[in-house]
Amino acid sequence: MKALLLAGGFGTRLRPLTLTRPKHLLPIANRPHIEHVFDLLLAHGIEGVVLLTSYLADAFEGAVASAEGRGLAVEVTHEQEPLGTAGALKNAQALVGGGTFLVFNGDILTDCDLGRVLEWHRMKQAEATIWLQPVPDPSAFGVVPTDRDGRVLGFVEKPPPGTAPTNLINAGIYVFEPTVLDRIPAGEVWSAERQLFPGLVEEGAPVFGISTDAYWMDIGTPPKFLAANLDALEGRFRTESVPHPGAGLVLRAPGAQVEEGARISSVCLGADASVASGAVVESSVLLPGAKVERDAVVRRSIIGDGARVAQGVTVEDETMAPGEHDALS
Repeated sequence: MKALLLAGGFGTRLRPLTLTRPKHLLPIANRPHIEHVFDLLLAHGIEGVVLLTSYLADAFEGAVASAEGRGLAVEVTHEQEPLGTAGALKNAQALVGGGTFLVFNGDILTDCDLGRVLEWHRMKQAEATIWLQPVPDPSAFGVVPTDRDGRVLGFVEKPPPGTAPTNLINAGIYVFEPTVLDRIPAGEVWSAERQLFPGLVEEGAPVFGISTDAYWMDIGTPPKFLAANLDALEGRFRTESVPHPGAGLVLRAPGAQVEEGARISSVCLGADASVASGAVVESSVLLPGAKVERDAVVRRSIIGDGARVAQGVTVEDETMAPGEHDALS
């Protein structure tokens, strides 16, 4: 079985962090997010990956080499111009083969039991299966009502608060039969969420949903990206990158330095990041090469690659762009 990873988006919601790299390579617990997806696939015995790229495609070379070194067979497709979530799948049709395959939205972090989802797909003899996630407020998502048997009844995109027919949303992991790809026009911008899925339901195709109690996070905004890192540190998302999670944990990548006299808690320190004496850093992510100078304060923030928080400056609930040296206050 193969898994297709949608990795062609511009990461607009994550700017300025994505000005220099795709969002799929931003680190969760000091490892590129995409490597956590590889972990999940390998844990379920899935060893074939098709990486669907567009924006900053060359940046994935290191991740591809790392995946192949772990036993994954990786194929890469590239779009000169993004074709949408369904259009990207159509672009990779020749690589899918004749069997059932998985699809992952590139900005999802999860420990979903893929075996359970695949079993449900086969039991229902589905053409398409959507993993559904319950959320407290579905108004910011695509809501997916189902009948008692799990058959998808329709799609409601970002319903006004209090009007959603269910709290189950499209969680961005799918199981498809290859016939699904025949319904997507070649060379056109086509959306899975707004065109492919509604079309399948309208024609009566067997489209089913399944929900689980797995960890799930859409890391597509700075607050969610930060939350995912803190979840890894504290054990809500379990990863081998954090063998002993706990409250207040500081995870240091190679070359990261914390001077004596600094106070630091619940932080991911990227490679060669540094925190000077007298500084306070709490519930934050410092990307590689980021620097927090003496007596500065950083709380609930993301400091971009090579950015510097100047001496005595306070940064709270902010995202600093890569290389930024201007003081925020």
